[in-house]
Amino acid sequence: MTPPVIETERLRLRGLGEADFPAIAAFYKSDRSRFVGGPASKEQSWRFLAGEIGHWTLRGYGRWGVEEKSSGKLVGVVGPWNPHGWPEPELGWDLMNGFEGKGYATEAALASRDYVYNTLGWKTAISLVALGNHGSAALAKRLGCVAEGIYDHERHGKLEIYRHPAPEALK
Repeated sequence: MTPPVIETERLRLRGLGEADFPAIAAFYKSDRSRFVGGPASKEQSWRFLAGEIGHWTLRGYGRWGVEEKSSGKLVGVVGPWNPHGWPEPELGWDLMNGFEGKGYATEAALASRDYVYNTLGWKTAISLVALGNHGSAALAKRLGCVAEGIYDHERHGKLEIYRHPAPEALK
């Protein structure tokens, strides 16, 4: 499965590949990854990357590598995600080190949500946010999401469920 490419004003959402491994490994080595399964070794980071790529084959959709058009740098991983053990399909986002605070996650999440609603035909979506991840919770709220409960994941622990507005509410 080849992921489609989506372009926004500043970003290109495209499939992830081996060239993205250094940025992924640096992110998972850092404390910034603590809300999404890290910190992790290079070996574990490789598996995270392979899982992201494989999700496209297994589900027919997945998260994109988010590239800054002006520099070509990987700024994040954003998009639809529904691995085994998730309560329902999610829109997730991770920003690589040094790219927070620029609106990239919002821009990519909006493009991703448009894709899942208008191309995949989803009628709803959630975003799971680790307790204490104030930046992701603020992003969910900026996207119009409403907190609706807690999901206790076997590995990630307690995650707050944020419900995205339905497609018809966004028109």
